Amino acid sequence: MPDDIITQSSDDQGILSGSCLPIDQEPEILSLRPENFSDYIGQSEIVETLKIAIQAAQQRKEPIDHVLFHGPPGLGKTTLAHIIANEMGGKITVTSGPALDKGGDLIGLLTHLEEGDILFVDEIHRMPKAVEEFLYPAMEDFAVDFVFDKGFHARSHRYKLNRFTLVGATTRVGLLSAPLRDRFGIFRSLDFYNEQDLVIISRRSAALLEVKIDDKGAWELAKRSRGTPRIVNRLLKRVRDYAQVKADGVITKETVNAALSLEGVDEKGLTNLDRRFVKTIIEFYNGGPVGIEAIAATLQEETDTLVDVVEPYLLKIGFIIRTSSGRKASEAAYRHLGYSVQKKLFQ
Repeated sequence: MPDDIITQSSDDQGILSGSCLPIDQEPEILSLRPENFSDYIGQSEIVETLKIAIQAAQQRKEPIDHVLFHGPPGLGKTTLAHIIANEMGGKITVTSGPALDKGGDLIGLLTHLEEGDILFVDEIHRMPKAVEEFLYPAMEDFAVDFVFDKGFHARSHRYKLNRFTLVGATTRVGLLSAPLRDRFGIFRSLDFYNEQDLVIISRRSAALLEVKIDDKGAWELAKRSRGTPRIVNRLLKRVRDYAQVKADGVITKETVNAALSLEGVDEKGLTNLDRRFVKTIIEFYNGGPVGIEAIAATLQEETDTLVDVVEPYLLKIGFIIRTSSGRKASEAAYRHLGYSVQKKLFQ
């Protein structure tokens, strides 16, 4: 065989090297998600609780207690799960409640977990009941029970698992069964962010995206982000595109206003769907009260979308009121959308 076929050039050495090179460790996409507590902004009480729990677990050389996060989408539940894994030095396996369709799916994940690993289950309230019951012995005794054969010949076998930590996330904690909820040792609720924290997040994300943003631009972006880090990052990317094409590449207050008007996001952070939601209550149902199913039917939207995505922020800023009879539009909502306030609705 000719020497030139079997001899590697210096360039080929880098491509075919068996060692891990820096390029192998580069992420495929730029992630704005913080990887440790030092970079995490906001939710100070939750962060302090987790720091103490992790430090204590490391001193005892055992996994941290099972953790349940609940709150509206985009507030950092998934991010905190990854940070816990990084701080504990374990690997994280990510799945979701709807993806665990059968008990075998969950058992397959559990049996592949190493000592100290993290199993993160998003939307854990949507896990089927039959699958959920496999979690009970896994969370308490770190074991799963298999049943072989049926009827008179049925027999059970217990398979021991490595000690792991289950981190669950849910937007609707009320739908979790009591037996599952009570098995979590750490149970914390994530709240909407204040504007000051969102300004810090927008500046950090802008630095990672290598785009310039001034103080007024960061504050304007924070005001329109519905108290949610995920939304501030999403809007930042849209404003970055606008600044790159229509402006000089610097994000200012004027750039934010112009870019987000194209996106249909107003000065309160309301989207077209938010405004349609409130307008439906005002125009079709005389300001309410009206049931969520009726609103969903009028808007031709899924009820879960309205309950999980739209309502939490509207409730927080006081634009709608949830009563036993249904939803009502508040006086502030009337004023914001330009309707004349009908006093009889608020007596």
